[in-house]
Amino acid sequence: MNAPWLKLVFTKRWLVYLSVTVIFAIACVALGTWQFARLEEARTEIARILNNFDAEPVALTASLPSLAGFNENDKWLPVTVTGTYLVEEQLLVRGRPRDGAPGFEVLTPLRLPSGDIFIVDRGWLPTGQSQDAPDHIPTAPSGEVTVVARLKAGEPSIFGRGAIPGQVSTIELPLIAGIIGEPTYTGAYGLMKSESPEPTQAPPAAVQRPQLDEGPHMSYAFQWLLFGIMGFIGLGWAVRNEWRIRNADDPKEIARNAGVKAKNARRRPSDAQIEDEMMDLKD
Repeated sequence: MNAPWLKLVFTKRWLVYLSVTVIFAIACVALGTWQFARLEEARTEIARILNNFDAEPVALTASLPSLAGFNENDKWLPVTVTGTYLVEEQLLVRGRPRDGAPGFEVLTPLRLPSGDIFIVDRGWLPTGQSQDAPDHIPTAPSGEVTVVARLKAGEPSIFGRGAIPGQVSTIELPLIAGIIGEPTYTGAYGLMKSESPEPTQAPPAAVQRPQLDEGPHMSYAFQWLLFGIMGFIGLGWAVRNEWRIRNADDPKEIARNAGVKAKNARRRPSDAQIEDEMMDLKD
């Protein structure tokens, strides 16, 4: 292909511009790949919800054979566990908005016959009218209780976020185990689905079914790839435009410019056409 303007690309200044464009394109490809990875994560999460959320409950030990173990593929899987609630060790998780309202989640440790502790998230409560705590925390059933709960991995700590006694900022299971001071499941906790016997007071609001939404990751990925391509298109246009400015006296450029002007002139309406249009408007 006869493209003498490409010689500009190999000058020092334009090589710098080319390097910047290549780096920009690599960044765009990396960001697009990241968005594709996020899409795959969303699809995997949707598959877990479809497979596990409404599945038949299994025994806790069948899914959590050890205190620290947890298979992420068992997320949302209902498990059955029997024990006694330790209401005096109950904790509130702060900073839990729901449907636009601030609130808390109620964590009640459940002591199993083995002596191990399993953390049960009994649900959500709104922030009180006059204090930074729920107005009322429904009492958990006393004595032996059988709980069906959906498994979920613990949460990481957040630097700089603290909480007052009786509250935690995140469901950081190792931290909660340290507060309780007894052997505790740290691989996962349970989002309560049901209790037997049923509590005498209405329990906190149960977990909402997660939405099956892949998110905008696909469109974002293609946008980043398009941006990377547009960088090279823009570079090529800039090089060619500078070459034409530098070679405005070249016979080929003079002929090309004349052709462009003639083509534009043919597209413009003539004076007679403009006068006819003005007369039509007056009529």
